[in-house]
Amino acid sequence: EVQLVESGGGLVQAGGSLRLSCAASGFPFDDYAIAWFRQAPGKEREGVICISSSDGTTYYADSVKGRFTISSDNAKNTVYLQMNSLKPEDTAVYYCAVVTLATRCPRPPNLYPQFNAWGQGTQVTVSS
Repeated sequence: EVQLVESGGGLVQAGGSLRLSCAASGFPFDDYAIAWFRQAPGKEREGVICISSSDGTTYYADSVKGRFTISSDNAKNTVYLQMNSLKPEDTAVYYCAVVTLATRCPRPPNLYPQFNAWGQGTQVTVSS
């Protein structure tokens, strides 16, 4: 069974940093695409950033370019989201999602159905 477990969320002041982790299990960590999505209250879930085993990083949200980076530790089957220069508008529940047996990140539009497993989410709150 594919499982994703997020951690690292919390409350931070604007301008601060957080690192989220997504621990993956139940599939070979060789060919994959893992992305971070976020959902703010009253808004649709949006793709933020993705990493794949073959084509590196794909940004889905222009608003995080230059502030967020994604990385993976294949030895730990874990993907990280480093968030710097956080803004109140980054407040959301952050989810990681995976496409197993993939070599590249899915492309918009309609990202949500292209991912076949999701974590439970972790809350990130940025105070002004």
